[in-house]
Amino acid sequence: MEENGEKIVWSVSDVNQAAKELLENSLMPFYLKGEVTSLLIHRSGHVYLGLKDSQSQIKATYFGGAAECRKIDLQNGDEIECFGKLSVYTVRGEYQFSIRKVSKSGSGSLQQKFEELKRKLASEGLFDNERKRSIPLLPEVVGVISSPSGAAVQDFLKIIDRRAPQMHIRLYPAIMQGEGTAASVVRAINFFNRTRLADVLVITRGGGSMEDLWQFNDEEMARAIAASKIPVISAVGHEIDFTIADFAADLRLPTPSAAAEVLSSNFLSCTDFTENVKRRLGDRIELAVQRLTNRLERMEHSFVFRDTEHLLDSKNQRVDEIENLMNSAIDRYGMNFEHKLALMNSRLLSVDPELPLQRGYAMVFDGSKKLVRTVEQAANASELHLRFRDGEIRTVPEKK
Repeated sequence: MEENGEKIVWSVSDVNQAAKELLENSLMPFYLKGEVTSLLIHRSGHVYLGLKDSQSQIKATYFGGAAECRKIDLQNGDEIECFGKLSVYTVRGEYQFSIRKVSKSGSGSLQQKFEELKRKLASEGLFDNERKRSIPLLPEVVGVISSPSGAAVQDFLKIIDRRAPQMHIRLYPAIMQGEGTAASVVRAINFFNRTRLADVLVITRGGGSMEDLWQFNDEEMARAIAASKIPVISAVGHEIDFTIADFAADLRLPTPSAAAEVLSSNFLSCTDFTENVKRRLGDRIELAVQRLTNRLERMEHSFVFRDTEHLLDSKNQRVDEIENLMNSAIDRYGMNFEHKLALMNSRLLSVDPELPLQRGYAMVFDGSKKLVRTVEQAANASELHLRFRDGEIRTVPEKK
């Protein structure tokens, strides 16, 4: 454009300012209906969000509207009616809807689908606490299902490396946003359950809008999580984000970093305990070594080490004395034994039944070779046998 023959060059700011004046003055304030997405209630008191329908979306702002949005519990997926006007944010050259008043007009389509699936799976007991598995206290191997290039998994790995470097991580590269996310996560869960290559599974990604996280509201994914034989931790999104996967998982944690801290907490406690035990054991060993050193020093200056030859002479003399005592005891024991043997032999001879025969006596037996001791026994016997020193004769008793 030229004016009076001179070329006029506009700056970017000039263009954006002109567009702002044209747009803001061309339309009067009006009511706008749409589904809330990417809601951010800033601590400054301002609210930033998106409004969409089935085909399009527009950015919106509600300056000073934080209290009002909290009052009506505004959430992503809510369908709202808002009054305001179009404006241009010249810093970025974006047009947006500047809200002055807002009210809910019903639930958005995504939120409705979310609530319907949540009610369906809850009625089947898929979210019951009794069904959930406990997370291992000291997992040796953690299976992480995430995008390898995502910031979320990098934060997770950094915390594990710092707090529990002995923990092994097996990363299954999965799609974490958009078409194919649910199927990719289901394949990962099935892989770990088939191979048993992990003690616990972590499904993780960073935060995002309801649309970004919508694939984690998939029914097939929820059923795969619930059917997993390996405990599953869901760490998807930020603290305010909830998905169906969170309800189906055995443990829901608000962020990837929180998942890493929980899994490594017991390792950290064990490390502290081990270090404490190691320190106390080292102190005791040092004390024991010092005591033994002192004892050795005392022994080095003792009589035993100063006059070993005299000590050996004394021991040799004691050995000789013991040998003499043993020989004397053996001699006394031999004499006593021989005396006792002679005495016992003498006693045996004194009771020998054959000895009286040597002195001229005889022994009388009946026909059955039984010893006859009385006259009556002899009279009643049919025959008698008289045994002498040099033989035996047979006789018949005279009957009266």
